Amino acid sequence: MNILVCIKRVPATGARITLTADERGIDTRNLGFTISPHEECAVEEAVRLVEQFGGSVTVLTLGPAEAAEQLRDALAVGADRAIHLLTDGAEWDPLATANAIIEAARAESFDLLLFGNEAADTGDYQVGIRVAVALGLPCVTGVKGVEVRGETVIARRDFGGGWEMYQVPLPAVFTVKEGLNLPRYPSVPGRLRAKKKPLEQREPARQGGGATSSLEMIRLATPPEQGKTVQILGQGVTAVPRIVEILHELRLV
Repeated sequence: MNILVCIKRVPATGARITLTADERGIDTRNLGFTISPHEECAVEEAVRLVEQFGGSVTVLTLGPAEAAEQLRDALAVGADRAIHLLTDGAEWDPLATANAIIEAARAESFDLLLFGNEAADTGDYQVGIRVAVALGLPCVTGVKGVEVRGETVIARRDFGGGWEMYQVPLPAVFTVKEGLNLPRYPSVPGRLRAKKKPLEQREPARQGGGATSSLEMIRLATPPEQGKTVQILGQGVTAVPRIVEILHELRLV
């Protein structure tokens, strides 16, 4: 089974986001970066499937030179090779991103294409679906369970306290969600092996989006921070009665 996993370099989850002076970009000088959490699960699932059924895992990202770090992380947990679609660091919209991935996917034969359900930074929810439509492949989104049965795959996703089950022929496209599995961490031996694995760089032409898109970014805005309050209940034993009252209010006692 040959699997393609598409990942994205995003600011570390929980990091404080600040904008550039023109409010048209994120100030990355003091940010750490990682793989989107959904995509970490996609990489883990691909590695598990290949460990079970054989084959290879290819990871792909579109981004600046620094995104090679995230590709190496994926190689360190068991992916076999990586493709880096190199950009100047500017954000590509979903249409342009999907077109670059489509061109790369058409050049090879993959049984399964895995995406995160949405990127942790832009949350577009579009790229995997656009790729599936362009390649004429079946697509299931929001996947939280994968079971291979010969030439078909059973995809499972949450639905109203139960499960929706889809039986999909291969090749297929899935967008997966965090909780599909528990991703492993890159080990030191894994990182050493990752340095020897092939990482191919390509410079894709930007097709679609940008000036041809009907959407135009005016500016970025960060959400207002939530205020926090602290209530001092007392000091020493004098605080005990109020603590008991609060525990009753919370129905904890």
